[in-house]
Amino acid sequence: MINLDSIIDPSIVQKTMAEKIEEELKTEILTGKLRPGQRIVEQKLCDRYGISRTPIREILRHVEAEGLIETIPNRGAVVKGFTSREIDDFFLLKAPLEVQCVRWAIDRITPEEMDMLEQIFEFMEFYTMSGDLEKMLRINHGFDTALYQACHNRELEATLSRYNFYLHHANAKVRYPANYLPVVLEEHRAIFQAFRSRDPEAGAEATEIHMLRTMIRRV
Repeated sequence: MINLDSIIDPSIVQKTMAEKIEEELKTEILTGKLRPGQRIVEQKLCDRYGISRTPIREILRHVEAEGLIETIPNRGAVVKGFTSREIDDFFLLKAPLEVQCVRWAIDRITPEEMDMLEQIFEFMEFYTMSGDLEKMLRINHGFDTALYQACHNRELEATLSRYNFYLHHANAKVRYPANYLPVVLEEHRAIFQAFRSRDPEAGAEATEIHMLRTMIRRV
């Protein structure tokens, strides 16, 4: 289960060196630091991280499996990235899955998971009141993670987490409107109240509204 401290401060999350490198590489591609067509030189990665070629090649295989790079004969690994349409498609795919996730999560959430969700929502209220956008975005991600885990379906959790990662980094430069924090808090409040009342259909409806409004905000 997720830890509240790790949501507030992600730097304390324990990850293997390979996991850190893979996440950093994917982030650099999604944010545009590594551009489509740019060659990824294995030896440079080995030098940068101080590890051998074998783990680097395994990491590149993982990143290629997600479609972010491709191996070209006589050139090696080349950045592919996602087009803006593909990013939009990820959001459209994510929306109905998130609705189903909330339905299941309301039915399947454990008392411990509900307690965690309550704590996360209290932090959402606090950071909204303090106007801390960075912390609110981090807690918002934690709220999503808690929902994904509470649905108790590993495939759905993994898929939604992957889409969230893509969308978060691909939209890293998005500008948020002045009223973003209170508006988004109320959208999450409706979802949270559905958990409190154990009402899957109310949760699904609140999630549909939240996803629709999020899509409008992205345009």
